[in-house]
Amino acid sequence: MDLFDEIAAKVKGQDKTIVFPEGADKRILGAAVRLQNDGLVEPILLGTKDEIEATAKENNFDITGLKIIDPATYPEADKKAMFDALLERRKGKNTPEQVEKMLEDVSYFGTMLVYMGKADGMVSGAVHSTGSTVRPALQIIKTKPNAHRISGAFLMQKGDQRYIFADCAINIELDADTMAEVAVQSAETAKIFGIDPKVALLSFSTKGSAKGDMVTKVAEATEKVHEMEPDLPADGEMQFDAAVVPSVGELKAPGSKVAGHANVFIFPSLEAGNIGYKIAQRFGGFTAVGPILQGLNAPIADLSRGCSEDDAYKVAIITAAQAL
Repeated sequence: MDLFDEIAAKVKGQDKTIVFPEGADKRILGAAVRLQNDGLVEPILLGTKDEIEATAKENNFDITGLKIIDPATYPEADKKAMFDALLERRKGKNTPEQVEKMLEDVSYFGTMLVYMGKADGMVSGAVHSTGSTVRPALQIIKTKPNAHRISGAFLMQKGDQRYIFADCAINIELDADTMAEVAVQSAETAKIFGIDPKVALLSFSTKGSAKGDMVTKVAEATEKVHEMEPDLPADGEMQFDAAVVPSVGELKAPGSKVAGHANVFIFPSLEAGNIGYKIAQRFGGFTAVGPILQGLNAPIADLSRGCSEDDAYKVAIITAAQAL
């Protein structure tokens, strides 16, 4: 079974509701129509009815039955409840006037629907920047109790091969604590895709073959992962070839449960992770799905502004799976 067929089978019939703040975008609208027709999620589109209907007409989309919410005409009682909830959430940080202005932003409005339990997750970013999607999520949804930061993972897929790369999207600099958190978060993400996680914390050194602060950081992060999740197969510091090639892994890290067989790769910096996944995508022929935001109290997904309809469709399925 194809990967997304597997995930779709998990979410089908679960009645998960996903809000799309960019409802008038043709890629988002097309994805929402497919998701509804396939019975995978219940989409909520934000935007004016006229704009969404115009997009549907231009692209021959049948939007019968799709739920559309125009924030400007949201029922007053519901708007008041949302205002009160956001004001309380931002107590001491934003004035009532600022909160009122925030709710005019579809990203904040959509995030509040998730926070208030009116949606199970949100998919945004086709039109808005990463900051516009992530900022409301951090301010309102916030991180899980055991998380101090969020991170961004990519599912890398080619044929039967499935890997998780992180952090490739959020944290510019990772200290040992953050790298360890990303490793644990990424192992949980791997399970969504049917991957039995074997985590490699990457470096330009394997088991002390080079020295330096960057190497020490990865070794310390590995120790912290073992403290946090003693049963999780994780190892580092490790070069990429030692992580994926059994003969090299045996040579450079003999006795390791991960070396040569890793399927979750934790990069020591954002630049390394971002460059790494793009090389795998462009030279290696892997499909990169993400970024998948990790560590939040509820699933929020950030699309690339260059995304396709199919990207939005797949990310929505993943977001629904995160909500299970």
